[in-house]
Amino acid sequence: MPTSPSDSADPADLAALPDAEHPADLAIVGAGPAGLAAAVTAADLGLRVTLLDAGDRPGGQFYRHPAPALGAARPEALHHAWPDFATREAALRVHASAGRITYLPLHHVWTVVPDGDGAWTLHALGGAEERAATVRAAAVLLATGAYERHLPFPGWTLPGVVGAGGAQAMLKAGLVLPGRRVVVAGSGPLLLAVAGSLAAAGATVPAVVEAAAYTAYAARTPVLLRNPGKLAEAAAYGAALARHHVRLLTRHAVTEAHGTDRVEAVTVARLDRDWRPLPGTARRIPCDALAVGHGLVPQLELATGVGCATRHSPDGTLALELDAHQRTSVPGLWSAGETGGIGGAGLALTEGEIAAHAIAGRPVPAALTRTRSRLRAFAGAMAAAHRPGRGWTGWLRDDAVVCRCEEVPAGRIREAAGELGARDARTVKLLTRAGMGWCQGRMCGPAVAALAGGDPAPDRRPLSCPVPLRRLAELPPDAP
Repeated sequence: MPTSPSDSADPADLAALPDAEHPADLAIVGAGPAGLAAAVTAADLGLRVTLLDAGDRPGGQFYRHPAPALGAARPEALHHAWPDFATREAALRVHASAGRITYLPLHHVWTVVPDGDGAWTLHALGGAEERAATVRAAAVLLATGAYERHLPFPGWTLPGVVGAGGAQAMLKAGLVLPGRRVVVAGSGPLLLAVAGSLAAAGATVPAVVEAAAYTAYAARTPVLLRNPGKLAEAAAYGAALARHHVRLLTRHAVTEAHGTDRVEAVTVARLDRDWRPLPGTARRIPCDALAVGHGLVPQLELATGVGCATRHSPDGTLALELDAHQRTSVPGLWSAGETGGIGGAGLALTEGEIAAHAIAGRPVPAALTRTRSRLRAFAGAMAAAHRPGRGWTGWLRDDAVVCRCEEVPAGRIREAAGELGARDARTVKLLTRAGMGWCQGRMCGPAVAALAGGDPAPDRRPLSCPVPLRRLAELPPDAP
């Protein structure tokens, strides 16, 4: 029988997969804002939906839940736009109970392959024991979200240095702080939200160190005026920083972290327009934690694995090429949310609803189309304003680690790109092993590409995550 989001037992034992002879109308990968909105809307429109997600509860990276044992009385206090999520989560429960949605939490989809009859087969690892699970569907929607972009610097491997999104996840899901005195650094609007949340939870935030300049938004004034909600949100973050006496340093970056067993201070330097550190501007800020991130990178492994076309976003990352109905370049495959370019939860919810209407063969409401256009325009302005300048590699000494998994320093990558003639991240990987570790380049990929002198390129691979060999052996010989 289908399981509901509130079940506490292993979902691999509770959830019955759709009959292979009667595939679902729609399989959705990811239960974040885009996937959740798409699942509920598609079920409302009469489709039989299977929703798979690697997490144990819906909401994705944005709407995180504290563990029940923590006894959080008001988890919604750590989120904005919580009612949007709560309404859809309640609808998911209703549809799951009625059998219209088969909800499969703790299922990590590792590949999506087309069948010969026009349907799709999704292979996943399910439950705590990573059981092999297979789902068939007539159509697939990828709502796989994004992960943080990291630009390394000397000392970034010290304990106490965490991703900006990671710090927020620690607070939302674990109700813990990364430290008592936390510098927040990097680039992008997420920094303001993280700093405000940490300060409200009791941390001292001596500075928000933003590498870009907010004056870059001035050229997009019409786009800003079309999104008054975003302006109000920014004003609220600014007020929160002022209330907690947090200093905002624009056109600055953390160029080194210092410490022995843990980070004890960071060096902050002013940047030129291309993000090169300016000589004589360095200063030290004492801290016991650093939350640092330079925006998000769309998670595209499943999509690029089946050949979906990509494009370069204004922030320098790769995103999927999608049409007006959220279709990818591969027939039968749709996508919504951050996979089409980083845009936030509101845009992801809208795109999920648009995709559901299109897959169900229903007209897309004009209001949804207008909302997407408005929010996509703002996302483009935001991406362009916070795109890393190529000069950021100037703060990387040759002995600074770039690939944490394989412990490859910047000097070896520069040697591969210079003396050995590598011109792209793939060739650098073959020469240095940078990107061959456990994270498969998610942490170091953008940095390796920059040091190689180019932009990220589509990475096609048959498996989107590690899969135990015993699970591969369980697949039938004729499995697609």
